[in-house]
Amino acid sequence: MRPVDTHADQTPLVVELSAAEFRDRLHEALSVYVAAMGYPHGTEYHRAPMWSEHLRRSGWRAVAALVPVGDGSPEDAPPRLVAIAYGYSGAPGQWWHQQVRSGLRHTGWSRDQIDVLLANYFELTELHVHPDAQGHQLGETLLLRLLEDRPERGVLLSTPEVADEDNRAWRLYRRLGFRDVLRHFRFGGDNRPFAVLGRGLPL
Repeated sequence: MRPVDTHADQTPLVVELSAAEFRDRLHEALSVYVAAMGYPHGTEYHRAPMWSEHLRRSGWRAVAALVPVGDGSPEDAPPRLVAIAYGYSGAPGQWWHQQVRSGLRHTGWSRDQIDVLLANYFELTELHVHPDAQGHQLGETLLLRLLEDRPERGVLLSTPEVADEDNRAWRLYRRLGFRDVLRHFRFGGDNRPFAVLGRGLPL
């Protein structure tokens, strides 16, 4: 992806994406994901089927930040996607739901406590801002838009653990009131420690 110009005349526009628009922009969205996470090129091809499958889940919603191309391209060139966020209603049978339920059980949560937490929540599945577009509160804007008027009682997410919670993602989540649910948890097939965070809705 080319560098993103976020000067006054290139103010990102945050929009909700339909399922069809999301499919059309899937490659762009995955490119942002790979750049934001620092993953090697090619990772997007492995993630594409999963992101496409998520489209069919109940309560799915996606929002994106778009900027005009502004590099001498034709005036009718479509704006460039520089940030993406999506999620859906969590439910039994979903892989993430099962993993979190197992983690909670092994850390001492009672069945009743787990059932209450996982009974009615929105899973914030992905939230990524291209590195060239960071520092403009796009992540917060996308998250607020994504969670606006959600019917669920709460929202849950997972994010990689970092020393002293010192990165933009952690600062955003703490600023918006997300609290610890699980810490230093390892999802099946991934050796990295993750935190599961949550808070009630509405924000």
